[in-house]
Amino acid sequence: MEKIRVVIAEDEAIIRLDLRETLESAGYEVVADTGRGDEAVKLVSEYKPEVVILDIKMPGIDGIQVAREIGTTEDAAVVILTAFSQRELIDEAVDAGALAYLVKPYQQSDLVPAIEIARRRHQEMRELTDQAKTLEDRLKARKVIEKAKGLLIESTSLNEDEAFRFIQTTAMSDRKTMVEVAEEVISMGLRP
Repeated sequence: MEKIRVVIAEDEAIIRLDLRETLESAGYEVVADTGRGDEAVKLVSEYKPEVVILDIKMPGIDGIQVAREIGTTEDAAVVILTAFSQRELIDEAVDAGALAYLVKPYQQSDLVPAIEIARRRHQEMRELTDQAKTLEDRLKARKVIEKAKGLLIESTSLNEDEAFRFIQTTAMSDRKTMVEVAEEVISMGLRP
């Protein structure tokens, strides 16, 4: 089984080293680590990890801003690991896209479950997003085909079934999608 790739952004070198050792002994692959937030954004873009572990207070930019940037450009589960447990910071981290939040000093036995929960939540959100895109695409396709059928009915003597069949058979014979044929009916005046 392929190892889960991780990027660590933690400004304290000893904690960063401890995280690396803990994760590697648990079967993860730490592909990069840094002590700076701005560097973390670059590393995530370069290495495309499945998981990113961020401290909040770091030089460059803070972990919450890094989480925001990762959320808009990359596809990774974000885990915040920090010494700060104030409610407003937790809320800010969640709003920025963090899927798990651990407070230092962390227990090693809490780290792997937090990472796995974040990964699963991230996967569920990705599936929901993909599903929404698919539904949106289907709805758009249906609208285009319905509009083309309406134009065919208005401009020819075809009924609704015949208009649909024309789009369908033209798509099959021309090796195009029904949406492509429907768009030709609408924009190019394609008729039987």
